[in-house]
Amino acid sequence: MSVQKVLDTINENNIQFVDFRFVDLSGRAHHITLPATEVEAETFENGVAFDGSSIPGFRGIEESDMVMMPDTETAYIDPFTDHPTLNIMCNIFTPDGDRYDRDPRSIAQKAEEYLKKSGVGTAAFFAPESEFFVFDDVRYESGMNTSSYKVDSEEAVWNTNTKEEGGNLGFKVGVKGGYVPVAPVDKQQDIRSEMVRLMQESGLRVERHHHEVATAGQAEINFRFDTLTKTADNLLKYKYIVHNVAQQYGKSATFMPKPLFGDNGSGMHVHQSIFNGDSPLFYEKGAYANLSEMALHYIGGILFHAPALIALTNPSTNSFKRLVPGYEAPVNLVFSKGNRSAAVRIPVAAVTPKGCRIEFRTPDSTANPYLAFAAMLLAGLDGIQKKIDPRELGYGPYDKNIYELSDAEKSEIRSVPSSLDEALDALEADSEFLTEGGVFSADFVANYVSFKRQETKDIAIRTHPHEFSLYFDC
Repeated sequence: MSVQKVLDTINENNIQFVDFRFVDLSGRAHHITLPATEVEAETFENGVAFDGSSIPGFRGIEESDMVMMPDTETAYIDPFTDHPTLNIMCNIFTPDGDRYDRDPRSIAQKAEEYLKKSGVGTAAFFAPESEFFVFDDVRYESGMNTSSYKVDSEEAVWNTNTKEEGGNLGFKVGVKGGYVPVAPVDKQQDIRSEMVRLMQESGLRVERHHHEVATAGQAEINFRFDTLTKTADNLLKYKYIVHNVAQQYGKSATFMPKPLFGDNGSGMHVHQSIFNGDSPLFYEKGAYANLSEMALHYIGGILFHAPALIALTNPSTNSFKRLVPGYEAPVNLVFSKGNRSAAVRIPVAAVTPKGCRIEFRTPDSTANPYLAFAAMLLAGLDGIQKKIDPRELGYGPYDKNIYELSDAEKSEIRSVPSSLDEALDALEADSEFLTEGGVFSADFVANYVSFKRQETKDIAIRTHPHEFSLYFDC
């Protein structure tokens, strides 16, 4: 979309405000809003100034001036504002006109540029399956003398014997009993359908929605794949719509990986493939799962670098409460066709040559999608360039339920890091694949590790409520 087309959209739709947005290290969007009367062609040439020192992990106060440069291709009309508003994603630049090397969106674009320069292909396609919970009540606090949380849902299994207005009507979702039931067990059909409607109006091509496995309102909506940066843009739009539709219904949506103890967590399985023009490069008819050698080497790169990669794809302390055996969590660093107990799954049902892809199942939605998708692509490209064969390294294929293997058999399989600290250690030891082609800078990696270490420290020094159950009577 040209600048003139954006200006025409503002006039034709009586847009009153233009919302310029960017994303921080954690993947959270921020915005500055201009009256539409103040938005001219020069706005897109000069950008919108903001204070980078007020964004955690960006810049110090002595170098705080930064510029948002709008990407006109991302413009869409906000479906929630009372005053007609046009939303536009931006890249971040320094006042000197240089790309800011800590800008996640710029890193994603540099990863796409590096793919083309590598000669491997022309485009990488991504499709995340971002799961979430919709709760009716959310309460938490963390203080000097108190620490607690409580969530609730009309669907939750723990509410089978609670007093409800008008009487308890039953039809609750059991533990691990929530996969695609119909109403009245599934009480959130209309909420998800409204989310889908607004996603479609905002330009997303949605393929389906359904209730997910866990009790208490777990859901999934799938939107169609696109190129790396566009998919990351789409995921931010997706989360924005999910959060705000839930609010409109008097509920609250969260993409937190493990808000409940004892049931499935929320992941973000990421489907990915590489094309050269219109030709798919991951397909080879008759090979294992119809995968080409290039695709196998891509898998090899993902699995080889997985411990470091996970610092970017699962970047929260809560992520590792999901990554434990027993809850369909993909903790095993192996690949397999159609096997959901493997970290990398190759979908085989109703797959065409152009639909041939690999699925990395370990990530979750606390990931910044620009960073996570870029890091996955770079790991895969490293595997292609170095011809890392996952079969030779013992990464599979494992075409059986890994959870049912004997302890001796399981001992031969690498597992994901058990904590964010371990993943950050791995990233510090293995980051060269990220800095190839200048996609990630060494400064970015060091800053990111320091930024995330603070989160692990914040959790480590705080008293946990369960510690009272274990130790108060000592």
